[in-house]
Amino acid sequence: MYCTQDLDFYMSISLLIIGLLFFLRQGNKPARYGKHIQKEYKQTCILVSAKFGWFIQELPSFLIPLVIILYNGSCHTTGCKMLLFMFCGHYFQRTFIYSAFTRGSPTPLYIVAMAVLFCSYNGFLQAHCMVFVAAYPNDWYMDIRFLLGVVIFFLGMSINLHSDHILRNLRKPTEVTYKIPQGGMFNFVTGANFLGEIVEWYGFAIATWSLPAFAFALFTMSCIGPRAYHHHKFYLQTFKDYPKNRKVLIPFIF
Repeated sequence: MYCTQDLDFYMSISLLIIGLLFFLRQGNKPARYGKHIQKEYKQTCILVSAKFGWFIQELPSFLIPLVIILYNGSCHTTGCKMLLFMFCGHYFQRTFIYSAFTRGSPTPLYIVAMAVLFCSYNGFLQAHCMVFVAAYPNDWYMDIRFLLGVVIFFLGMSINLHSDHILRNLRKPTEVTYKIPQGGMFNFVTGANFLGEIVEWYGFAIATWSLPAFAFALFTMSCIGPRAYHHHKFYLQTFKDYPKNRKVLIPFIF
């Protein structure tokens, strides 16, 4: 038990350090994919379709927990099963549904490769903690931390899914120009889809009440929080009529 606890601890600390490095790296320059990839850069790197890239990079976070459960088979309590269902449910949607409908631009292969490594790492860490380390009692699903976390998780997921739907339908299939997202949380913040995902994983962290889950939530915020900022700058520079009262990530605040 101590060995597995130590593994989760050091993997969680590593995740926090990597998240901090990503945050510092994106201070002045966003990751080069999506709307932030320069035309000249596209000519010098290997690109893969958005559909294929999203499917491949998200798949490990769905498969690895399933393999761990099948291999160990010790996830017997209702609370543990529900937590794994939440985690795998998110990545089932991202792997098999989001990737099938996304209309994003091609992504550099190295970005996809890095995402595969991260999703493999984090998928193992979260599942390992829930199955081998965390000792959830049979009535964990009645604990206030679990109930509050589940509410926050599904609130964040609903924001994320609705925001993705707005972005996906923003342009017609033949259109290539960018447009201003409208509706839902986009009326308040530029990074509505990012806000939803951050809220979602903080809810998951509260529901699991574990160091790996909180490390993952902080990592998520460190990575996509700066991206929301760069999206905001892009829209302000591209559209003179971009809503001035729209914040970056936190409604009415930032």
